[in-house]
Amino acid sequence: MTTAVLPAAAAGELTRRRLFVYGLGSVGTGLFATVPGLLLLYFMTDALGVPAGVAGLVVALPKAWDAVFNPLVGAASDREAVRTGRRTRLLVAGALALPAAFAAMFLSPMTGGGAAIWVAVTFVLAASAFALFQVPYVALPTEMSAVPAARTRIMVWRIVFLTLGILIAGGAAPVLVDAAGGGRTGYAVMALTVGPVIAAVLLIPALGTRWVRSRPGPEPLGLVAAFRTARGNRAFFALLASFVLQAAAVAIMLAAAPYVATYRLGGYGLTSVLFVCLVAPSAVAVPLWAKAAGRWGRLRCLTVATCGYALGAAALLPAVGSGSGTTAVATTLALCALLGICYAALQVLPLALLPDTVHADSARTGQVQSGAFTGLWTAGETFGLAAGPGAYSIALAATGFVSSTLDHPVAQTATARTGILLGFSLVPALLMLLSLPALRAYGRRRAPRETETP
Repeated sequence: MTTAVLPAAAAGELTRRRLFVYGLGSVGTGLFATVPGLLLLYFMTDALGVPAGVAGLVVALPKAWDAVFNPLVGAASDREAVRTGRRTRLLVAGALALPAAFAAMFLSPMTGGGAAIWVAVTFVLAASAFALFQVPYVALPTEMSAVPAARTRIMVWRIVFLTLGILIAGGAAPVLVDAAGGGRTGYAVMALTVGPVIAAVLLIPALGTRWVRSRPGPEPLGLVAAFRTARGNRAFFALLASFVLQAAAVAIMLAAAPYVATYRLGGYGLTSVLFVCLVAPSAVAVPLWAKAAGRWGRLRCLTVATCGYALGAAALLPAVGSGSGTTAVATTLALCALLGICYAALQVLPLALLPDTVHADSARTGQVQSGAFTGLWTAGETFGLAAGPGAYSIALAATGFVSSTLDHPVAQTATARTGILLGFSLVPALLMLLSLPALRAYGRRRAPRETETP
């Protein structure tokens, strides 16, 4: 068996300019990952009049396509790397296709059932375009350096930019919708504004990372063979399982935010404030978590952050449930800020650990299949991000939530308001706790070279 050569960037090659160019792509991925997660479900139920259960299927079912398509993109990315030594073509294709598909999601000319079909089709197209960029993009850090500390530095840059993208999406998108008058017109203006921004911040890293030499091995594995090879990497799948559960927990909170703002805290305008309080602290906390991980270990810090997020989410139940007064709003925002500190670790540390599992696996198999593993990873991530809003919409439908349009708003029952609250608090807390056994399994199964000494 031929041993794969692991590409490694010399310390001088990881300049700040190169880290900046690579990290910039996460602004675009953050925008796309956040706006649909935060607004798409609410857009369908409260602007297009799509029933909550149907809207949930629209959000969730297109993502099921990702579970098939993303690994295919991963295998294609590895084949491109063997042929050209780079992953540039897929990056550029995704960067060009995603903005148009993203805008189309919010440009439905119809309401009701027709709108559901429109959003479903355009969401599938957007998710496919996103995969073309995201899968090779996530594979790049493994090939930028073989040194774990250097990869953690790459992840810090990436997550800082990702946080910026998430903040722009969550802070500005609802404001743009409101400023344009809300309803279908407001969402259309928002989409046509955000789309070009996504195009710009994706094209720069797509073309600016050509210096990264990608060598997954002398011969790329086929998709089935890659899956068969990956199956033995138990540390990878344990880490992925925990990440999917955590992504679902965060996605449920994002989907719930506009509903909580509108029906529990007194106004849709608080959506941006809730989101900024949740995400803004992570911009400061990311480098602090990186330093803490260097001292106490990445896995230990990730476990602490997971427990902290679970406790903070559970505390939102009495905070939001106490009413829509000033004290309740202030307490809710303060708890969201504390969650933001933990959220930073949930973003940066799993991605810092992911390349370790790929490198460790190469010693076992003789193949560095970065694209195959990141294809599986992004498929799991998108599944978690879709499962959250999907499950939340089912809960809304089960508790009697009534969809509406801007012209015909409706009041919600006490049962529906309770369902809105539980999805913002106890359900995310439970999912975080459920991710802990998988983290523990990762700790047991990781290879000796991955073990960190605090």
